[in-house]
Amino acid sequence: MHGPFLRAASAVRGVGAPRVGCVVVDEGDGGEQFARWDAVLRSVGDCEPVPLLVPLGERFDVGPLRDLDGLLVCGGLTPAYQESFAGVGIGAWVRESGIPYAGFSAGAAVAARRAVVGGWLDGGTPVCPEDSAEDLGEIEVRDGLGLVPFAVDVHAAQWGTLARLTAAVPRFGLAHAVAVDENTLLEVGPDGRARVAGLGRAHSVRLLTNGNGDGNGNSSGNGNGNESEGGSGRAGVLVRSFSAGEFLDGP
Repeated sequence: MHGPFLRAASAVRGVGAPRVGCVVVDEGDGGEQFARWDAVLRSVGDCEPVPLLVPLGERFDVGPLRDLDGLLVCGGLTPAYQESFAGVGIGAWVRESGIPYAGFSAGAAVAARRAVVGGWLDGGTPVCPEDSAEDLGEIEVRDGLGLVPFAVDVHAAQWGTLARLTAAVPRFGLAHAVAVDENTLLEVGPDGRARVAGLGRAHSVRLLTNGNGDGNGNSSGNGNGNESEGGSGRAGVLVRSFSAGEFLDGP
């Protein structure tokens, strides 16, 4: 799963092992979390993981990014990652530097321009398990890094978060969002197209902008998407699932 990321970081480095920054919001076990990622990355390929621990409640320092060939943002409490990145310019730095970015769990969610950071209620109505709420009540969408052209939710099949995304898309006017299963990679190319790899699926959720149920766009993949309507007064959404080797239907 981490092979494409490390290959891209190696291409930036040119010669020698790439230096990969691993951002961990430290909730008291940051050292242990970094050690786990250090072992995982080294098991995949030659690299030099660099710990970038952010104490819970503090802002991320972009200074150490200058010496990196790739950036991995790890998992944890998604709102805490969003708050640590808010206003520090990390998204712009990654885009301008051209280094590859990889996000795991929370790191994937905050990669979007408009990040779905958690919640389990839609206007007071439960739409996913409370255990998936990230310590939030109502669904929240906040400013993200703007590195991928769609909103992202994670642990889709395992935590039941696809339902949260189908509620968030019409509620917040998100044109496109993707819920990703565990053990699944969504690799976004320079042209914005996203390819699925791994054992699970990626579930594309698009806001319907007309009344004929076509999703205002062409669909691809396995064709097994289903269509659902939002709540009263809301637009509907079109949901399509994609498996390994397939590309999502547009950016």
